[in-house]
This record gives sequence, structure tokens and C-alpha cells, in this order.
Amino acid sequence: MYRLSDFCMMEESSFARKLLVWYQENRRILPWRGTRDPYRIWISEIILQQTRVSQGYDYYLRFMERFPDVHALASASEDEVLRCWQGLGYYSRARNLHHAARQIVEAGGFPGEYAAIRDLKGVGDYTAAAIASFAYGLPYAVVDGNVYRVLSRYFGIETPIDTGEGKKYFSALAQELLPEGGCGADYNQAIMDFGAMQCVPKSPDCPVCPLAESCVAAGQGRVADFPVKSRKLNLSVRFLHYFYVQAGGEIALFRREDDDIWKGLYEPMLVETQERQGPEDLFVPGRVPAFVLSENTVRTRLCGETRHQLTHRTLVADLYKLDLPVKPSDVDFGRHAVWVKPCEAGRFALPRLIAVWFERFGLSGKAGA
Repeated sequence: MYRLSDFCMMEESSFARKLLVWYQENRRILPWRGTRDPYRIWISEIILQQTRVSQGYDYYLRFMERFPDVHALASASEDEVLRCWQGLGYYSRARNLHHAARQIVEAGGFPGEYAAIRDLKGVGDYTAAAIASFAYGLPYAVVDGNVYRVLSRYFGIETPIDTGEGKKYFSALAQELLPEGGCGADYNQAIMDFGAMQCVPKSPDCPVCPLAESCVAAGQGRVADFPVKSRKLNLSVRFLHYFYVQAGGEIALFRREDDDIWKGLYEPMLVETQERQGPEDLFVPGRVPAFVLSENTVRTRLCGETRHQLTHRTLVADLYKLDLPVKPSDVDFGRHAVWVKPCEAGRFALPRLIAVWFERFGLSGKAGA
């Protein structure tokens, strides 16, 4: 393996220069660019964590319209923030964003140094570097998935990116390659755009790439081999059985409070099992509340075994509708129920899976109904 200093002596000038030239001609026009406002940059970076630009674009616009500054965000309730975030996933990002906004207000304003930015709730090395670079012009290199891919392919680096050694190595290399002077922010944007638009994960168009002549992976015909990862993602499977409980013209919703998926979001009554369970196995005493089995309850299975993919787990979920003549005394089932009219369900932050179900089966009613 080359030393970092070897890479930089050989490549810094031409590598950075070619990227900057490419960027001038191909840069993406995005609403969070062209500003030095750390709040707007911070919001965009948090939204774009684990999210494609095409998906995050409209969310950013809506979020900024609802929370135009850090004071508006800090003064909002967590439910409001989660409702605005609904559908983006990784809801801990929204909760951390809300917490950090209150940190910033209490401190008297947005921090202007890397270490203080890094101390904000939910801000890691990449996000702190991005804010420091784009808002304040500080010399910090950003390292995201696009940067890993570009650097690993260009230099033929086989150190796995998902190890402590790999993260330190790429971070140091990226910092060494960061041009001196006032173009560091443009260079950071350039290498990220280059990875997103030119050096894409699958089947990049290497013949038109301005870096192809000196790219190790392209020269060896090994583009698909980079970046290297040391381990495969292990997915767990969870079986979720939801019950849309309706009584007296209202439905029961429950807020997820545990440190688990979808914390802070609302959902219908839930029974989770370790294994796949059909109705004949599910509707037995002790597994569901007594009111579910009552002869006065009308049970309808709306859908079965819907698969919903999260990063580290697969959810296999089904949905039942329960029509009851009166609200049952044991509906809480260990959790506090919030009873609302179906048309009011849209005021609550719901997991994407639940929101899609409600729309598909007309469970949220119509405004004014």
C-alpha cells in the first residue's frame, strides 16, 4: 500500500484540478447550495443522510417552509417535527435534529468551529466537516459514500471502508487531497457530485470520465470491486400484526416510546411475534386482548405478510380491522391509546408502512367527514 504522502505528491494537483473543472460544467443546482447559512446547510445534510437527493429535495423545501430558522425548530413539539419528517425514515435523525436545535438556541447561536459543531446531537464527522466547509470555509474534507467510492477506485485502495482502519485511512487521504486556499468547499462539493453523477455505484461510464486515464480501478478493469467492505449486512426478520381498532366513530392509535424503530411515531395496536403467525395461530387467548376474540367484534383481514425493508431488518406485517360496538376497557394492551376520528389520523406522524396502508384502504377517512 502506498503512503498517503505518496498519493498526494503524485495526484493532488491534477486530481483536484480535474474534479473542479468537471464540477464547473456539471454541478447540481440544489436549493441548499449558494448559501453560507449554517442552519440551512445543517438541515440539508441531516436530511440527506441515508437519503437520495431526489427524495430529500422536496422534504428540504417543506421543512424549511415549516421551520425557517433554528428558533422555529427549537420551539416546535417533537410530534410536529416527526410529522414533517414522515416518510423519510431513520426517525432518530429528526429527533436528534430537534434536540440539537434546542442546544443551539440555548448556546445563543449556531457554533462556528468544527469541534463545537461536532458536539451537536446527531452530528458526526462527515456532517461537521460539511457544515464547517460549506458555511464557514474551514479546511475540512468531507467523506461520505460517494467520496469513499471515488477515492477507493481512483487509487485502488483495498482497505475495507467499514473498519476503523479504513475510516481513518480514507479520512486522512481526503484531508491530504483537500486543496489549499479558498476552493476547499467547491472541491468537497465536486467530489461528492462526481461520485453521485459520474463515478456511480453500478456501471459507471468510464470512457467519458476525466479521471479514467489515471484511475487504478478503470485501468485494471476492476471498477466493480471498489469500495471494499469486510462484512455483509445481516438482516433480521420481525413479524408485526397490526389491528386497526375502531369503535364509536373513533380509532385507537399508540405512540411508540421504546428505543426501537419508529420511536415517537404513531401506529395501530400491535402484536409482535417471533415467528410467522396466521389468523388461526394469532387469534388465541393470551396472544391478543380478550376484546379481539369477543363475538361482538367484527374482524376483517385487510392484508397479509406485507414486506417492508429497513436497513438492518425485514418487517413482515399484516393488518386486521376490528369493528367494535363500544371502546373496550383493555384496548391499551400495555400502552396508552389515543382515540381520534379517522379523518384526524393525518395529524399524527405515522410510519411509511402504516401511512400507505391507511391510504390504500381508506382508513384515514376524509377531511370534514
